[in-house]
Amino acid sequence: MKLTEDQILALAPDEASKKAGRDLAVPAKWVSKGINELALWGECQGSGSKPYQTQVDLSSIAFKCSCPSRKFPCKHGLGLLLLHARQPGTFAVAESPAWVSDWINKRSEKEEKKTEKVEKPVDENAQAKRQQAREQKVAAGVKELLVWIKDIVRNGILTAPEKGVAYWENMSRRMVDSQASGLSAMVKNLGATNFWKEGWQSDFMDRLISLYLVAEGYQNITKLDPVLQEDIRSAVGFTVSQEELKLKQGVQDSWLVLGKDIREEGPLTIEQNWLYGTKANRFALILQFYARGQFPPLAFTPGLVLNAELVYFPSVLPYRAIVKNQPATAIANWTDLHTSAGWEQVAVDEAGSNSRLPFRSEMPIILGGTKLVSYQKQWWLQDKNGCLCKLEADPKQIWKLLAVSGGEALTLALIGRENTYRPIGLWHQNNYTTI
Repeated sequence: MKLTEDQILALAPDEASKKAGRDLAVPAKWVSKGINELALWGECQGSGSKPYQTQVDLSSIAFKCSCPSRKFPCKHGLGLLLLHARQPGTFAVAESPAWVSDWINKRSEKEEKKTEKVEKPVDENAQAKRQQAREQKVAAGVKELLVWIKDIVRNGILTAPEKGVAYWENMSRRMVDSQASGLSAMVKNLGATNFWKEGWQSDFMDRLISLYLVAEGYQNITKLDPVLQEDIRSAVGFTVSQEELKLKQGVQDSWLVLGKDIREEGPLTIEQNWLYGTKANRFALILQFYARGQFPPLAFTPGLVLNAELVYFPSVLPYRAIVKNQPATAIANWTDLHTSAGWEQVAVDEAGSNSRLPFRSEMPIILGGTKLVSYQKQWWLQDKNGCLCKLEADPKQIWKLLAVSGGEALTLALIGRENTYRPIGLWHQNNYTTI
């Protein structure tokens, strides 16, 4: 797998690692180095008597190093990859030394075991018992959670800022113990409310009510519409088999990557990618989960248009999706771009979405004829009808919008919910660019 210097630096856990990796990307730092179709390796002389043994699995870009660093990838792995990207001719093509081949073979054995596990026939009876046991655990956890929510209301939400971090973390861990990871994340989000912000009560109640609706919905799930049941189960933390999902009919379109958000949770990287179907005029969210320091299964570059078939997860408000086939780049035609008529239309659409799925996450919108205006010492977006909505944006985004627009109207891609939106991209001179 051939990587550019920018792609390699994107793997760095922090800025210090980037700098250290660049410093090591010179031949003089390496006692030995080599490459073949499976791996890249080198020995870097450190402060000790023995050089550090650094190796990279080229098939999946995985790292291993004998240095004591806890960062992943370490500066030696980054330096080795950067050196190869800059000066590939300095690496001799050779057979892997034992310390490299042993590691590669162990990784191959693990992959083979995974394949065997997938191919092994499923014991349906055992699977049904495990599912029943989990349902019982979740039901008990939900019952406890509902009592906890009611206690918050009885005591009054004005006492919420006084509660310590442990108060929220304890209930979040209880939901993990109950195998309800989705509810655990919602409890964490509730505790992460900015209690120093003016009007925090509204944000807090919105999150608390969403949590209550999911928990109460799960307790009465058999009484709900079958599709809404899928939304409830997904919010609780039950997963849907993506392999089974790929067997369903998808939506073929030219999908514009509106933007992405990447965050780290322990050793895991969570990537959100927001897509817009230019022909079907619908949005999609692609989530990817992968180990920190690894490359994602699919590369989504904001501003790029992909020709692909997407399959949506079952929902009363289909939004999250997976890619069914390998996407290819496409050319977009912005003449048919559909935009919301204005903030009044957005409000109507939001009301409709909330009535169908009141605990939904934020979603993108595309709004044309929008001007950035200053009002009451805050920045707002004004539509062509004069309606205003407060803009959530950092100073860099504000100045970029002002510089590009020059005070004129823009077509913006925004993401948010109800009355809170932030910009993620804009159309300028018939081109889309992220903010």
